[in-house]
Amino acid sequence: MQYRSPLARTRGLGSAKTGTAHWWLQRVTAAALIPLTLWLLLLMELSFHAPYQQTVQWLASPWNSVCIIAWIIAAFYHAAIGLQVVIKDYVSSEGLKIVSVWMVKLLFLFLGLAAVTAIFRIILVG
Repeated sequence: MQYRSPLARTRGLGSAKTGTAHWWLQRVTAAALIPLTLWLLLLMELSFHAPYQQTVQWLASPWNSVCIIAWIIAAFYHAAIGLQVVIKDYVSSEGLKIVSVWMVKLLFLFLGLAAVTAIFRIILVG
């Protein structure tokens, strides 16, 4: 049984089938952020109370640095997806919507790269 009108079928209107992927990615990144936030909290605790060299040594451990970098990637990706959904839902102008989504993607890509670069500089330079 078809619920769309013949005109809608001809134009190809209807679901673009992309909302489900964003919904799942949002949930997966949220679930990944729960355990990864423990490493962020440990890093913050060290940053506030331990000497700088001890924090650098902790961060230089492969497991700790991978977890912090994974947190950075998951957090920035989660935020970018969330803002894209908000923009697509609440911005009515199609041109402004496209520009805003691209700006959000570029901004979070830049911020994520800057954060990962900072982690590598801390590890390598000390």
